[in-house]
Amino acid sequence: MDKQERHARLAELASLRVWVVVPMFRVRDHIIGVLDSMPPWVEGVVVVDDACPDESGALVSASCLDPRVRVIRHDVNRGVGGAVLTGYRDAIAAGARIIVKVDGDGQMDLRQLPALVLPIASGRADYTKGTRFSSRTHIGGMPALRVVGNSILSMMSKVSTGYWNIFDPTNGYCAIEARVAAIIVEREVASRYFFESDMLYHLGTVRAVVQDVPMPAIYGDETSNLEIGQIVLPFLGCHLRNTAKRFVGSYLVRDFSVASLEFIVGLLLIGFGASYAVIYLAFRGGADEAASAGIVMGVALPIILGLQLLLAAINYDVLNVPKEPIYPALRAADQYSNLFPESADCIASVSDSPQRQCPKPVSEKN
Repeated sequence: MDKQERHARLAELASLRVWVVVPMFRVRDHIIGVLDSMPPWVEGVVVVDDACPDESGALVSASCLDPRVRVIRHDVNRGVGGAVLTGYRDAIAAGARIIVKVDGDGQMDLRQLPALVLPIASGRADYTKGTRFSSRTHIGGMPALRVVGNSILSMMSKVSTGYWNIFDPTNGYCAIEARVAAIIVEREVASRYFFESDMLYHLGTVRAVVQDVPMPAIYGDETSNLEIGQIVLPFLGCHLRNTAKRFVGSYLVRDFSVASLEFIVGLLLIGFGASYAVIYLAFRGGADEAASAGIVMGVALPIILGLQLLLAAINYDVLNVPKEPIYPALRAADQYSNLFPESADCIASVSDSPQRQCPKPVSEKN
């Protein structure tokens, strides 16, 4: 790539108005290196000191001379999710178009920023995230326990979020379109380590398009605050909760389709077959008493039919992954709503002044 082409590419990236949010908690040894590596085309950086006991925020204020960097301090620790949402709000207020979340521990290769940003800029996604599982070479440095744990968490996330095409849900290297982020910051998103997975759930409720971006795992001398073995069971409870909420919202409230019936009838049939079996075993004459063909069919047939219906419903759910980004429509709606400020003022003033009349439309005479 010659100098002129490189300059053109950098100018193109700079025009995207990309902001980076960096949550900080016990990353004092790495944060300055991360900020020093920030690409020149990034418009601004919001560093959120989440009540860090190491005074990382003070270190950045004293040592970082980059005028793009702004430091926000939390008085109490709100967790990685709370810190990221604070950064999102600040970046949105500053006029960001795309916001990238980068951890302060140096595990995220900033050379991958364009790969995260460009799918959003080109209108192919609302949210992008890294995945370390696209190639065996990418997970070569990942501990075996993390590989197994992430695989389990990924399957849980597919069920609870509806993003069957997404893997590695705990990967925190992600980018989001600012208009979509403005919706998410108003939601009750988990503030601790379940944040990334819960983000996917909330993105699914608005049918945002999420895209995985392959990238290698980087592990150095940093200390991880996330232990896979300690979070699988707590995450299971959170995923079960989100699965139930997603089913009610997607298949009973916002829509009621054949898949809704398949889910309900399938679960009822499986429950009936299992209950029939339990009742028979509890009240049969003796351990040597053989079940009649009718009883066997009464147990097996409902369970088989129920499983078939559940598989059909799951297949529908897999095919129902969002495919059309929502942010172009959101931005278009914002632009058109700004054409009628008088009407907006009129609506807002009705409760204050009932006597005020909205201007009547002027009819054109032929």
